[in-house]
Amino acid sequence: MTTITLNGKSVTVTSEPDTPLLWVLREEFDLKGAKYGCGIAQCGACTVHVGGQAVRSCVIAIGDLDGQSITTIESFDGQHAVQKAWVDGQVPQCGFCQPGQIMSAAALLTENAAPSDADIDAAMAGNICRCGTYPRIRAAIKAAAKA
Repeated sequence: MTTITLNGKSVTVTSEPDTPLLWVLREEFDLKGAKYGCGIAQCGACTVHVGGQAVRSCVIAIGDLDGQSITTIESFDGQHAVQKAWVDGQVPQCGFCQPGQIMSAAALLTENAAPSDADIDAAMAGNICRCGTYPRIRAAIKAAAKA
């Protein structure tokens, strides 16, 4: 058994220790925000926070997270500054990558309240948007930083 803090609540995970966090979130806790994109930590669609850091949940085993704090997009509930900037900037096109993009952007702004373009590019490099909304993503991150 693995115990984690999930979106602020202590929970016990019954999945096998080698189960990827992504599947635990989606199947055991019905949290569907983190998406399966590639399964090899290259696309960023599955990004969540572990201990405040953006991580790819498709490649981290739940057994390695005992006692850790995990935050998913569901905990933001539409009220996070990044989410508001995303809506105001009309960032999404298809929307598939957006939870991972938002989680990466939120982690960036926690560490760097006034990121430069280069900072944003570096932090967001592991998040792929097939629709190519990168200029709107950068603008939304800058708007969230000002909020």
